[in-house]
Amino acid sequence: MNLGIHISWDDDMPSCPLILMLPPLNITAGMKSPGERMETHSQILDRLRSAFRSGITVPEAFRQAQLKQLMSLMTENEDQILDALKKDLAKPKFESIIAEVDMVINELHFTIANLNSWMQPEYVSKNLATKLDDCFVRREPLGVVLIIGPWNYPLQLLLSPLIAAIGAGNCAILKPSEVSAATDALVAELIPKYMSQDCYAVVRGAAEETKALLKNRFDHIFYTGSQAVARHILHAAADHLTPVTLELGGKCPCLIYGKVNITYAARRLAWSKFFNTGQSCVAPDFLVCSKATRDALLPLLRQTLEDFYSKEPESSADLPRIVSPRHWTRLMELLKRSKGKVVMGGESNEENKYIAPTVLVDVAEDDALMEEEIFGPFLPILTAETLEEAIALINRQEKPLALYVFSEESSVVNTVLEKSSSGGFCSNDGIIHMSLPTLPFGGVGASGFGSYHGRWGFETLSHQRAVMLRGWTLERLNGLRYPPYTEDKLSWLRWTTSAKPSCSLM
Repeated sequence: MNLGIHISWDDDMPSCPLILMLPPLNITAGMKSPGERMETHSQILDRLRSAFRSGITVPEAFRQAQLKQLMSLMTENEDQILDALKKDLAKPKFESIIAEVDMVINELHFTIANLNSWMQPEYVSKNLATKLDDCFVRREPLGVVLIIGPWNYPLQLLLSPLIAAIGAGNCAILKPSEVSAATDALVAELIPKYMSQDCYAVVRGAAEETKALLKNRFDHIFYTGSQAVARHILHAAADHLTPVTLELGGKCPCLIYGKVNITYAARRLAWSKFFNTGQSCVAPDFLVCSKATRDALLPLLRQTLEDFYSKEPESSADLPRIVSPRHWTRLMELLKRSKGKVVMGGESNEENKYIAPTVLVDVAEDDALMEEEIFGPFLPILTAETLEEAIALINRQEKPLALYVFSEESSVVNTVLEKSSSGGFCSNDGIIHMSLPTLPFGGVGASGFGSYHGRWGFETLSHQRAVMLRGWTLERLNGLRYPPYTEDKLSWLRWTTSAKPSCSLM
């Protein structure tokens, strides 16, 4: 299969971790010693698959030990992690801690505490014909999982799927994004120091390296990034019938409607939109509200941005930078093509990849800013005067990764919830829902499929094996299914295998 001779996997698309058309690097963190020859992809896979087939990853003790090693990696190297994130995106310590370091550590704590219960057989209800059998679901590891991470949260969105893979008993190959180069290098350095080199490896490189990697057969591929690259990954996976989890993005809408605390709304909207300078797959991509709400919101939004980032946001240490010059150019060209009116922000500095938090009004549905996920610090405001009109506008877009509704009226929130579809839903706040490990995180439709966090990731990277254990008793009852067939046998058999109302047969 041709995986892209005529296709450039570039970062014109938001959150795409594959941009530079460089020669294959064949760099892996799974080497035994610094002087040893680089392993090929197939050699890395053979090594990991051999370890998996040995059964080493199956016992809970091994899984727990590796999770605790990953915990040590995080806690013992926090300063290095913060420094790498600072180099890659100029992330402030505060955002790096809560969105990268603590998200991973909290996920580890939750998985370590609950793994034993997740691994237990799940016994199911039975009918009369299976009354004496043991019937249960057994969670089994899949094998070798490929995890391809993005650049916007280069640590969290790479290691959280790894936690799920380890918990489910898999081996894993990590492919960090080369766009976030400092984090990429740090992950490649730390993983082999802390984790089993027989079971986990890091492959580095750019687009060509990833294409070459995808020619190999994996037991599952977990990808976070853009829809454009996801299509190529699906094509590659199809050759081997490999199951895929896609964590994508899309245009996440925010609707403000009805009675609302407009001051609180301005602060929560600004924080969730401009966190990481808008480079979040769950950031509010556009706002829908009435003209009256818009006019009341704008001065509060302006004051909020000044409170957050000062009157000179370019000098604020709390505002990260755009990840690369190419992304900066993409965003500025998008802004130039927009016919919306900039009412705050708009300033930029190419040299240090700075773009000010920017708000636009009079934005039409067919505006350039509405063509694709923005993935940057632009907030277009569209207007709708009725709730029905607003919902219809939102539903004309592809299904998003998240949908936000700001309203004090439960009827408004419930109406939007019932008449829309999205990966996640949150009222009166933004992005915060993805921090709870008991909720699944994933998309629907064009925003992806499959979910993770907590048990959801464990289930995604496990095979749910149906098991029935039976002995040799009740052979006379079994005789009902043997030829010669009779109407009397059929009647009795249907009675013994039917589900009885209001009856649980465990």
